[in-house]
Amino acid sequence: MASGHSGADFMTDIDLRPAAERDLDAITEIYADAVRNGTSSYELEPPTRAEMGSRFQALAEGQFPYIVAHRDNMLLGYAYAGAFRPRPAYRFTVENSVYVAPAAKGRGVGRALMADLIQRCQLLGFRQMVAVIGDGSPDSASVILHEKLGFRHAGRLEGSGYKHGRWLDTVFMQLEMNGGRSTDPDPDSLPERRFRGTA
Repeated sequence: MASGHSGADFMTDIDLRPAAERDLDAITEIYADAVRNGTSSYELEPPTRAEMGSRFQALAEGQFPYIVAHRDNMLLGYAYAGAFRPRPAYRFTVENSVYVAPAAKGRGVGRALMADLIQRCQLLGFRQMVAVIGDGSPDSASVILHEKLGFRHAGRLEGSGYKHGRWLDTVFMQLEMNGGRSTDPDPDSLPERRFRGTA
C-alpha cells in the first residue's frame, strides 16, 4: 500500500480499542482473506458474518479481551484471547489469535495488537497464553512475532494440517504471565471468579 508516512509515523496514528459489533464486517473480511489465502487458520471456507458475530458474542459473554487496531476510520487488524480448552482446570490459560488486513501487514500492527492483548490478559489474572500457529516454520512471521514478545516454543505437531496442497506443521508457543505456576491462583482474578460464579 502506497503511503507518504514512514513506518514510525504509521504506528503513531494507530488506535487500539475493544472491538464492537460495528467492526464485524471488517473483521469478517480480514479473516476471510486469511482463510482463503493463508495457512494461519486451518478453516477451509470463510465463516459468514453471522457466524463471526456468534463467535464474537461468545467471547464477550466470557469476558475475554477482543481488540481492534484502526487508523483513519479503517480497521487494520484484530486480536482476541479465548479459552485454551473448555475443561475448568485450564481456566487460567488462554489461546490468542491475531489477524492483520493485507494492506497493513509489515507495519507493526500485529505486534501492537499482541502487546495490548497480553497486557489485558495479565490484568484479568490469566497465567499462561498459548499461541497455536499453523504452518509454523522457523521463518513464519507469526513465529517471529511471538518470539519477539517473549513466547517460548512448547511443541510441534508435524504434518497435522493439510491446506493449499501441502502438509503443515502446527507449532505451540507459550507465554507465562503473572508469575505463571510459581504462585497459587488469585481468588480475585477473572478466571477464578468465573469458576466460583462471582464474576
